[in-house]
Amino acid sequence: MKANPFRQALATYRTIIVATMSFSIVINVLMFVSPLYMLQVYDRVLHSRNEMTLMMLTLIALTMLALCNLLEWIRSRVLMRAGMRFDEMIATGVFSRVITSTLRHPQGRSEFALMDIDRLREFLTGYGLVALCDLPWMPIFLAVCFFFHPLIGFIATGGAVIVFTLAIANEFMTKKELFRATIAGQGAIHFSNSTLMNVEVVRALGMEDSLCGRWNALHRKVIESQALASDRSAALLSISRFVRMGLQTIILGAGAYLALEAAISPGSIIAASIMMGRALQPVDQVVGQWKQFVSARQAYGRLSKIFLEVPEEQRKLSLPTPSGTLSVEQLAVAAPGTKAPLVHSVTFRVNPGEAVAIVGPSGAGKSSLARALVGIWSPAAGTVRLDGSELQHWETDALGQHFGYLPQNVELFSGTIAENISRFQEAAKPEAIIEAAKLARVHQLIQNLPDGYDTQIGVGGRQLSGGQRQRVGLARAVYGNPSVIVLDEPNANLDDEGEEALNQVVLALKTMGKSVLFVSHKMSLIAMSGKTLVLAQGRMQGYGATRDILQPKSAVTAIHSAD
Repeated sequence: MKANPFRQALATYRTIIVATMSFSIVINVLMFVSPLYMLQVYDRVLHSRNEMTLMMLTLIALTMLALCNLLEWIRSRVLMRAGMRFDEMIATGVFSRVITSTLRHPQGRSEFALMDIDRLREFLTGYGLVALCDLPWMPIFLAVCFFFHPLIGFIATGGAVIVFTLAIANEFMTKKELFRATIAGQGAIHFSNSTLMNVEVVRALGMEDSLCGRWNALHRKVIESQALASDRSAALLSISRFVRMGLQTIILGAGAYLALEAAISPGSIIAASIMMGRALQPVDQVVGQWKQFVSARQAYGRLSKIFLEVPEEQRKLSLPTPSGTLSVEQLAVAAPGTKAPLVHSVTFRVNPGEAVAIVGPSGAGKSSLARALVGIWSPAAGTVRLDGSELQHWETDALGQHFGYLPQNVELFSGTIAENISRFQEAAKPEAIIEAAKLARVHQLIQNLPDGYDTQIGVGGRQLSGGQRQRVGLARAVYGNPSVIVLDEPNANLDDEGEEALNQVVLALKTMGKSVLFVSHKMSLIAMSGKTLVLAQGRMQGYGATRDILQPKSAVTAIHSAD
């Protein structure tokens, strides 16, 4: 099994963090410039009244501060570039795993892992991580406060403990509400996306108010949880700021008292105040960035989970281009996430140049069988073999090149017709796209569209009619000269002209030596098949020559009961 890409990316990023922390060391050392400058000005320059000393100290201080800010800029750029590299290393892996996870668990909302990449990258390249890198320097700055005077050190340490306690309290008081807000937000987005995919039905059936009410209810849960978490966090943040501002006043007062007692020099008053502020700054930043930190931690957990649950597939031996012999042996199929089979003990064989019709009443398991034949659903039992090799023995993308598939609900993607036909291959040749369109008898239809093959079809192909989507989907199915073509109700939305074109396509595919399987209840299309498979209640009721299968009245009844 390959190494976990997520862990590899994190290991690479840790190396960058180690390098970046070297910048943090120098930056934090340079943070001593301001207090030291103030100490020298108050304790030496004001007493000696030497303008040259003041000028040189100021020049040195400005140079050091310029270097400090330059290093901060470099550190920020390094972190940003490292974040981009981190994104590149895991983005492709996350996308493929989201597809796999969604197929296995359709209701698992795995798609939100794609947004988790952005959340984690923003934290790794933002002020939250910088604050964590600076946090270890807090004890050093507090130790310097003790160097000025123990009283100043105890005041600064007490303030740091209070601010840090407030940060921990922030975690416990907001963790549950932020988690609820995240879950509710995902539910609201998922619901809105599914609603927008069916806007025509929403408007036509007057469902807008009802669905809007349901979305508002989900959205309100998000707002309520976020508001509660924000109220608590804002209260703690206000207390933290008050503590910090109050500590500045207390430090100045204590310093003045110690100066009056001749325990410290006047310059130490300002220097100690600056040093305490620097000691508390990382803690204050951590409190301010707490939401981002919590969000990044949740994103890390979800990304770790999806990489653990969907491991990297082992590289498989490239198999030769198949002739198209499809054999099914004792196949049982269950929907992802369930155990009850929808299809039981189906066995049949399709040779190149054969067309097989799959018929049966609604709920017989026809579409479930079709999904298993193209490898979308894994067999619960039994095997599906392509030229003798189980589908699991093929690389996923390589297998897809040898299959043509038209689902019952045609799924087109936002882009041009040409991109959809070519399966969004970057190196697709125009002649191959046109060849597929001509084979699917849709070339002339596409030419009649305003922009031809460059017509933008919108999300889900909304710019096209149901029949046009189906015919474009058919062109996509036959693109690339696949060996096996599986069509699920390919004539569901076709008119008489479209059905005649489909019949011609099936005949052409048979002539080309392709293995063709289609789910249908239209006798005109079933007549194009050489063999017919009859399903009822998930079980195979018969398989053989179409002319023989269609003779018994029971089989005919089974076919027509799907209407």
